[in-house]
Amino acid sequence: MNGEERKALKEKLIDYIGKAESEIESFKDMVKPISPENSLGRVSRMDAINNKSVAEAALRTKKKKLAQMKIALGKIDDESFGLCANCKHPIQQARLIFMPESTKCVRCASR
Repeated sequence: MNGEERKALKEKLIDYIGKAESEIESFKDMVKPISPENSLGRVSRMDAINNKSVAEAALRTKKKKLAQMKIALGKIDDESFGLCANCKHPIQQARLIFMPESTKCVRCASR
């Protein structure tokens, strides 16, 4: 990976992190407890609880991805960044753009 590609990926990663942090904040609003005094009907209350569970799962996933992207950002200037952890071949540029936290090439990740 040359310097220009690394710089473009770094900018994209910073952008992804900013978006992920704002999405996490919106998910936090969605996972607030549903008060029992709320005048929802039984079915509406069950629907609200289900929606809260879905939002909690999405929040956990987004937090995990954010942590991985922050790690990738910290390692982006390392010489080994962009090399597969298994086979040591370069990870495809398109994969790094789509999933900057990738540590394996497509071939090794599919094994």
